[in-house]
Amino acid sequence: MKFLFASDSFKGTLSSARIAELLTTAAKESFPDCTCTSIETADGGEGTTDAVLSAVQGQRIPLVVCGPLWKKTDCFYGKLDEERAVMEMAAASGLPLLTEPERDPEKTTTYGTGEMILDALDRGFRDISIAIGGSATNDGGMGCMCALGVRFLDENGEILQGCGENLGKISEIDVSGLDSRVAKTKFTVMCDVNNPLCGENGATYTFGPQKGGTPESLARLEEGMLHYRDVLLREFGVDVNEIPGAGAAGGLGAALVVFLNAVLKSGIETVLDLVDFDSRLQGVSLVVTGEGRTDWQSAFGKVLHGVGMHSKKYGIPAVAIVGSMGQGAERIYDSGIDSILTTVNAPMELHAALEQAEELYLNAARRLFRMLKAGNEMKQTD
Repeated sequence: MKFLFASDSFKGTLSSARIAELLTTAAKESFPDCTCTSIETADGGEGTTDAVLSAVQGQRIPLVVCGPLWKKTDCFYGKLDEERAVMEMAAASGLPLLTEPERDPEKTTTYGTGEMILDALDRGFRDISIAIGGSATNDGGMGCMCALGVRFLDENGEILQGCGENLGKISEIDVSGLDSRVAKTKFTVMCDVNNPLCGENGATYTFGPQKGGTPESLARLEEGMLHYRDVLLREFGVDVNEIPGAGAAGGLGAALVVFLNAVLKSGIETVLDLVDFDSRLQGVSLVVTGEGRTDWQSAFGKVLHGVGMHSKKYGIPAVAIVGSMGQGAERIYDSGIDSILTTVNAPMELHAALEQAEELYLNAARRLFRMLKAGNEMKQTD
């Protein structure tokens, strides 16, 4: 019997690695001779870099960049091998880097993300995957491109700083200084939203409020973003508003596509590709996955969906242990997940469930493998 454990972390309580340890303990109790393998997973959000590095024994690369308000900040990205790197834009330009009073999408910048990319190019990486969730920015990727040599000029030919309030001032975009190594590099963007750049469902109005935008500043930012879209169309012949996901990370998705020829791809699919997940399914009897809370959204690009669909492709059953089930959780059954078990085993307050997360998870894992053992015994008596 061979088991593969590929669970997302339970945010704030259990890491993916600790979950694998608990599953191994429970599995060995019911199947002493079983083989247990594990792989850390993530869906392109927070923790993606660490998950991928753990799965492939990669290396952290620390560096100092400009944070979202131009102050120097420590961050890191990951080396997978001599050609491939993985990074999270939030490490350099993310909302967690700011206090709530500091949040201001007119002032914040993706410049530090560009510095991360530049460092990766300097080190010789030519296949770079970038997760773009959790941004503090709404600059259309201006800052990131500035760091890579693009110049955004106003009507007087003056160079504009890459931030949201300058989107409406762009008169010309000069790409002659764009780092030439970009053309020789493959960029994959982990993006699980389909929001356009502009409009009611665009970058500004959908994500701007959580980044500190006020009704007045959001109106100014949207006006600037519309202008930015028009300039990109005029200069490059690309209507970025027609690109699903262009509005991700305050428009960084649009800039990565237009200037770096990046491909927008599902976060979990990118992660599973990076860790060569399919090869790890060979000879596996059962896959156990999971996440903190499962609901209708889990079937749209989350870890359970990706792991389930890949397992289904090879005819391998997959089950999930989750903290709780919300509305529409059963939809995940169409994504290759055969059953769901919750860790909570009695009515309890949320704080109690969080405090007892490890004990509750281990008990759920034990129930799972005891049930599997009973099923095997039934099969033997047929």
